[in-house]
Amino acid sequence: MNALYSLFTVFALILIALLGAGALGMHTLFGIVIPYLAIALFFVGVVMKVIGWAKSPVPFRIPTTAGQQLSHSWIKHDKYDNPATGWQVFVRMAMEVLFFRSLFRNLAVQRFGSTEDGVDMKVRYASAKWLWLFALIFHYSFLIVFVRHFRLFTNPVPAFLTGIEWVDGFLQIGAPTLYITDVTLVLGVTLLLLRRILLPQVRYISMVNDFFPLFLIMAVACSGILLRFFAKTDVMGIKEITMGLFSFAPPAQLPEVGVVFYVHLFLVCVLIAYFPFSKLMHMGGVFLCPTRNLANNSRAKRHVNPWNDPSIKAHSYAAYEDEFREKMIDAGLPVEKTVEQAETEAQ
Repeated sequence: MNALYSLFTVFALILIALLGAGALGMHTLFGIVIPYLAIALFFVGVVMKVIGWAKSPVPFRIPTTAGQQLSHSWIKHDKYDNPATGWQVFVRMAMEVLFFRSLFRNLAVQRFGSTEDGVDMKVRYASAKWLWLFALIFHYSFLIVFVRHFRLFTNPVPAFLTGIEWVDGFLQIGAPTLYITDVTLVLGVTLLLLRRILLPQVRYISMVNDFFPLFLIMAVACSGILLRFFAKTDVMGIKEITMGLFSFAPPAQLPEVGVVFYVHLFLVCVLIAYFPFSKLMHMGGVFLCPTRNLANNSRAKRHVNPWNDPSIKAHSYAAYEDEFREKMIDAGLPVEKTVEQAETEAQ
């Protein structure tokens, strides 16, 4: 049902654009007003999120680790699964952001064997590299498609954008050229959708806010492909609109570019406005996540919470033992110093 709700919502958004920009001819609303509102919501939402994260206290060193911490010289330290310095954290973050390293290490859990009552007895772990691969394909395809669209906002088009387009379309299939990322983006989001729909364990924990962005991105990609290959579109008219938006000088009379363009633009605007308030914001959140951006050096360096009340004095373990030593001994708890040793040192 969560998937159906999300799908119907995306269809409703498409219908709104078709009626508003097509039947009612509200081109100014869908071509100028809504894009500016979406961009404003995006920046306000991102700033609010970042400020909220930055104001969250981090009382302890809480990095997520999967390897041996820095310890004795004769114990091998896993530098990038359990970083101890800022440089090691930087490398770990780069590998996470650029190559999804933690997802590459992901394992699928499988149960097999059963008792007479039908209860599973054993659990085994298998590689799930396909999820890492399609997630990588999806994200990089999305990035390249996003960068390619900057040709609509620049005149003349920078050489690096022309180079990206040439590499992306070097197969030269069809006319206009079919870009590789057009196919891989749709393929990647399709596989991620099917994973949430077909795998019972994933479907059980998937909510509307898991399905909706995937269906929305699929609609954006498909409407863009329709706009490029099937709809008769005035590309120069589209560039006139986008250049005007980018320079804050939109044309007073928008050129006729077809209703498909306004559907595509409206879906993009919804995605932009929805981005800061959704799970898509993990793109920025990963950089402010204390489980990733902190060095695990709590044994070598004391981490002092900057939000601590300065009027509250720290209570060290030595002071704690001095206060409760006799009670600890009576309770059978281990102590570093006996009562006699403590009295001798005090004298």
